[in-house]
This record gives sequence, C-alpha cells and structure tokens, in this order.
Amino acid sequence: MRSAPLVACVAFVLALLTWLLLNGLNINSARYDSQLQALGDFSRFERGMTREVLTARAGLSRNYDALVHLVNAYDDALSRLRDTAGLDPEQTMAIDVLSARAGRQESLIERFKSRNALLQNSFAYFGLFSDKLAASDDRRLVTAASALAAAMLRLTLDTSDAAARQVEDRLEELAQLQTPRAETDSVRALLTHGQMLHDLLPDIDTILKTLVAESNNREQDAMMTLILKRQLAARASARKTRLLQYITSLLLLSGIIYFGLLLRKRAVTLRRRAGFEHVIANISMLFINSSNERIATDVEMALHQLAGCIGADRAYFACVLGTTMHTYRWSRDGIELEPGWPERVLSLAPRLDGGEDGIVYIPKVNASHPHDTMNLLAEADVSGWLCIMAAYGNRDGILGFDAVRGGALTYWPEVSLFRMAFDAIGNAIRRARLEGEKERLQKSLQHARRMETVGTFASGIAHNFNNIVGAILGYAEMADARVPSGSGPAASLAEIRRAGERARELVEQILSFGRRGEGRRERVCVKTLVDETRSLLAASLPSHVKVEVVEMAETAVVIGEPAQLQQVILNLCNNAAQAMNEPGRVELRIEVRDLAKPLLVGRNEVGRGRFIVISIADPGPGMDEATLERIFEPFFTTRPDGNGLGLATVREIVEQHGGAIAVQSKPDAGARFEIWLPSGESDEPQALQHGSDPALRGAGETVLVIDTDRRRLLRYEEILAALGYEPVGFTGLAAAIAACRAAHTRFDAALVCHLPGGSSLDLAAALHDAAPALPIILAAPSTRDLAMPSLKTSGITELVHHPLASAELAGVLARSIGSPATSSRLKRAASAT
Repeated sequence: MRSAPLVACVAFVLALLTWLLLNGLNINSARYDSQLQALGDFSRFERGMTREVLTARAGLSRNYDALVHLVNAYDDALSRLRDTAGLDPEQTMAIDVLSARAGRQESLIERFKSRNALLQNSFAYFGLFSDKLAASDDRRLVTAASALAAAMLRLTLDTSDAAARQVEDRLEELAQLQTPRAETDSVRALLTHGQMLHDLLPDIDTILKTLVAESNNREQDAMMTLILKRQLAARASARKTRLLQYITSLLLLSGIIYFGLLLRKRAVTLRRRAGFEHVIANISMLFINSSNERIATDVEMALHQLAGCIGADRAYFACVLGTTMHTYRWSRDGIELEPGWPERVLSLAPRLDGGEDGIVYIPKVNASHPHDTMNLLAEADVSGWLCIMAAYGNRDGILGFDAVRGGALTYWPEVSLFRMAFDAIGNAIRRARLEGEKERLQKSLQHARRMETVGTFASGIAHNFNNIVGAILGYAEMADARVPSGSGPAASLAEIRRAGERARELVEQILSFGRRGEGRRERVCVKTLVDETRSLLAASLPSHVKVEVVEMAETAVVIGEPAQLQQVILNLCNNAAQAMNEPGRVELRIEVRDLAKPLLVGRNEVGRGRFIVISIADPGPGMDEATLERIFEPFFTTRPDGNGLGLATVREIVEQHGGAIAVQSKPDAGARFEIWLPSGESDEPQALQHGSDPALRGAGETVLVIDTDRRRLLRYEEILAALGYEPVGFTGLAAAIAACRAAHTRFDAALVCHLPGGSSLDLAAALHDAAPALPIILAAPSTRDLAMPSLKTSGITELVHHPLASAELAGVLARSIGSPATSSRLKRAASAT
C-alpha cells in the first residue's frame, strides 16, 4: 500500500510525457498533408473528366475507357479525403458538399455517355445515307439531301434555336419530295437519323454546358481553406507543447534532486539492514554445517547474535513439529526465563494484533488499563517485546525477544527483517528432523525392497507349485471315485487330499503376500466381521481355547476388502491359539478412538481423525525383544510347523488399508496386537457375504472344454464325467469354433482353461463371437489381474479356480446351466426342433 502513491505518481508522469511527446511531434501534420494531396487529386481528376467529355463530344475519342478510369480515380480521391477527415464535423460537412457535387458530375457524365453514343451512331448513318442520295439521278432529291446536310453541319457547330429550325425545315422539305421507289428506304432512314440528330445535339450541348458550369473550384477552395486552418492550428499547438516539455523537464529535474536526497537517507537505512543481513548470513552458514546433535547449540548461538541486534536481554524459539514441541532459549548472564514462559507465548501471541505479517513489536510495554493484554507481559517481567509468529500447516512456531528490568528494545523500523531469522531457524530445525526421518525412511525402503524381492520370488514359485498341487488333488479325486468308501486306499486318498488342501492354503498365503494390487473396497461393519470370524474360529480352534469379545463398538465401520480384513483377524486369532499350551481365552476388543494429533503406531504414524482399533490379546508365553523385532518378517517363525507368512500378510493388508499395527508383549506375559484402521462413515454398513452354491451333479449336459495341454484336458474331462456331464474336449480354438457353428444347440456350457500370457481371454472372446448365447466359464489361478470390462467383453459369465476342484466346478456349472439366459436358449432350441 505504501508504494501505491509512488506508482500513481510515476503513471501520471509517464502519461504526461507521452501526451507531450505525441503533441510535440504534430502527428496530425501527416494527416493534413494527406488531405491536401487527396483534395488536389480530386480537382485534377475532375478537370480530366471534363476534358475527356469534350474530346468525346468532338468525336476524337472512340471509347470511354479513359473516362471510366478518371471517374474511379475521382471517387477514390473523395474516399481518401473522407477517411482522413476523422471526426471533425466541419470537414465532414465540406466533404459531404463535395460528395454531392461529385454525384451530380457523375450523373451528367453517364447521361452524356449514353446520348453521345446514340449521336455518334446517328452521325455515321446520316453520313452514309447522305452520300448515297447525293449519287441519285433525281436532282431535286440531291439538292434536298445536300441542303439537309449543310443545315445539319451548322447545327453541329451551333445548337441555337435558329439552326435547329433550319434543320427541321430541311427535314420537312425532304419528306415532302416525291422520291423514286428505289430511294424510298434511304430517304426514310436519312429522315429518321436526321430527326435523332436534331433532338440529340441540343440535349448534349446542354449537358456539356451544365458540366462545365459545375466544374468550379468554390467547394475545393472552401475545403482547402479549412484544412490549412487546421494545419496552422496544429503547428501552433505543437509549439505550445514544446514549451510545456521544457517546463516539465525542469520539474522532473527538481524531482530527481528531491528523490536523490531521499535515496541518500535510505542508503543509511540500507547499511543498517546490510549489517543485519550479514548476521543472518552468518546464522545460515552456521546452520549449513550444523548436525542433528549440534542443532540446539547452534540455535542458541543464533538467538544470541539476533538479540544483540535489537538489544534484547533474552531470546527464545519454540515450535511444534509433529507431536513434539521444540524449545530453544538464550538469556544474558544473571537473567532467567520465567517458568513455562516460552511455551506460554504460543497461546499469548495470537491474542495480540500481529497484523498481516504476524509480527508483534512493542519497544516499550505500557498497560493502558487493568484488563489490557500488556499486563500479561508485565507479569512475566517483560518491558519490551518482539514476537514473530508463523504457521507451517498445523505446526505453530514463534521467535521472541524480551527486554527486562525496565529496559526497552532498540527502535528498529524494519522488524520484518526478523522474519528471515525466523525462517532460517525454523528451516534448520525442520531440516534436522527431516534428516532423521530420511534415515528412517531409507531403512524402511531397503526393508520394503527386500520384501518385494522375497514376495516376487515366492509368488513365482507358488504359481508353479499350484499347478502341481492341482494335479495331485485332481488325480486324488478321480482315484477316490474308483475305490470303495471306507477302505484303506480311500483313507490314504483322503489323507492325500487333506495334505493337498494344506499345500493349496500355503500357496494362497504366499500369493496373497506377493500381491501388491487392491481389490474392490466396500463399507464393512466391524461387528458383523467379528461375528462371522468367530463362527469360523469356533470350528477350527482347539477345544481348550475360547474367543471372547470383551468390548464391542456396535456402529464401527471401516472401508476395505472384507475377505482380507477377515484374514487379518483369523491369522491373529490362530496365532494366539497356537501360542496357548494351556486352557485360556483370546480376548477381542473393538474400540473407536478419536485422535486430535498424529500418533506413532508400530512403524507407522497415523494422522488426526477417527480410527477403529481391533485388539487381540492372549495369555500365552509372550515374546522377547529380539522376537518382537522380527515377527513381521516374511518366513520368520518360532513354530516348527509354521511358514512365517501369517503376520507378514497381516501387516501388508493393514497398511494397504491405510492403517497400522502394533504389538505389546513380554516373556511370560502374553501378547497384545492392536490394529488401527481409518473409520468409514456409513449409514448402512454392508455385512460380509460368504458361502457358495452346493455341489450338484449334472444330468448329461454337454460341456465344451478347451485346454492346449492334452494330458490336462483328459484329466478335466474325467472330472466332468464324474460330475455327471458329457465333456467334449478341444486343444485348438479353430476346431472348437467349427463345432459350435455346426450345431448351435449342441453345447450347454463352455470351460476355457487358463493359458499363460492372457491369451485365454482372447480365446473366450473368439468363442463368444461364434456362439453368443453359450455360457463361458474361465478357469484362472487368480482374479486380481482380470478387469470386469474385459471379462464382460469376452462373454465370460463365471470364474473358477485353476487347477480345477470338483466341488467348486460343480457349483459353477449348476449356476451357469441353470441361469435364465441358458434356460431361454434351451427353450428357443426346443421350439426350433
């Protein structure tokens, strides 16, 4: 705001100088010269038009090209004259007079052109027929024709009434003569053209007289007088403007001298400021070489140097970073800070008016009334105060300087410079904190990279192992169908299947740990989640272990994947049960906690807001510090039969949901796990949905099976046959499409087995194009890499796990063949037959 008057003054001076420059240049002089040139061209072209008209009248010009060119130039000169007139009303009026005159001139010229053309034409025919009659044998006719020609020649030179009457008499004489029959047409033609010449010659001469009478210079002279008047006035104005330029130059010189004196005064202030900036530079250099261990000492040294600039007896810096308050103090010898004084300044400073820059400067503290805020400073033995406030997001900070024992701070007109000191100290403290955070993040990054490598390696092995387990389970199911129930081989096959299922669960855990994508998130009621998890645990936990919910938040809702969240609770409860060698209970607690400030939970910091805390505690043997540091590492386990992926998967899932996990445990004191998840607002939380359709046998329906591996195709055909379906296998797409097109109603469903590289989707899409109404089932080892739009485009209606399991496959086939779309297709096929 202080610079606004200066800016306005500079703008006014610039506008004045620009106006003086434009007026001094007399830029209208060129316009007036253009007007004089256009007016001269106007007069010259007008005279040229008159000359051309007279030339054409005399018969010396056979066309009007030159006259047309002069008329166009005449109009162009008038247009140029009008364009250069501007908004001058007198010039506009004079140009309008010239424009009206030009219009009359051009109208007369047009009349002349049309009549003169007829005149020249009649002259030609008149001469032709006169010569023809002059050669006639009839002397009277020759005499009359010669007399008419002589009278016409006189009328050409003199268009008076007497000459016109003489021509009219000769025409009557010729008309009254008895002419030979051979000369009748010539006489008639001569009379006709003679009459036309008698009429045209006086009319054309009248036009010429009017045109010559109009060609005077009165209007041009009036216009030229007006232009010269304006030109002289512009030159006089330019002379006055140059005088004003001289006076303005004198005023500007005076202003320059005045501002020079002000700049000299300002230079003194700048020298003082330079000294302060030198102090700031020293402080900045001090902080550049500072370390996390020396930051406190360096800040105190900076406060000491700054206090000397303003004559303060004590100085302090306080800020809140994260959840910690950092306070640094300095005071002169023999002067102590009041207890809690720098901390109290954080609440006191906002109560005083710091202005837009957030600086409170009170060189001398004087309370005006008992309720004045200044009394709070006096109670702290402050007689002079400078406080710089700032906010870094949610992190508040102050830099303060106090004068005590009745003294006062040195008057400093530019206390805003202390903002640089505040920024330098604040940046140094934050940099020290960020360096510590950087070291922690680097360690976390190295750990994450190791875990990513382990997860990728484990996932690759698990995919291959999954195919082996699928083959074992498939052959075990087929063999079980061929042996008597209750026999020894049947028991052995059951053990093989149980071992295979355990291997498949291990593969699923490895795959879950190796994945990094996110599935579909939804609102989940934690109470419903826990109730369903308890039902699952009741059937799997040992009899000596009970799960009890000691506290439940009825309305707790989170946003996440229900299956993954349930896996978290199942893993923690199973681990707790496996750690309990004696009868006991696993306590499960659900709480809703509101955080007003960030909180460190485990290795992560959770921010402000509402969180759902799920606590799982057991009275087991507990863990020592060495075990606690490694329990979340993949493949680390303390049990001989453990795989080391349970807790690693738990932490992975929790962190993917934006939460954190912490553990508290001591040897022989049990363990307590706390899961912090962000709360999700929801009026209608959705409960978990589990379960699948029961396995149903087929009734001889035909199922098309596509698999590029011949041996695997034969095994899947045996599984389908055992389920009551009639399988028809293909190893190539072309043969399958040909079979579909040959008989549209032959197949009731199609099973497309997984092919590496995503080609199974292309195979399903081609099959869908050949048979749009055919239900297509895709067998895939994982659904995370399959997008819903691509499945829909490919015509896939159901998904099953690959390698195939009989129970799951039976349920999917029952749903697909029994769906409304399939039923309608069967009805259309039946009606067609």
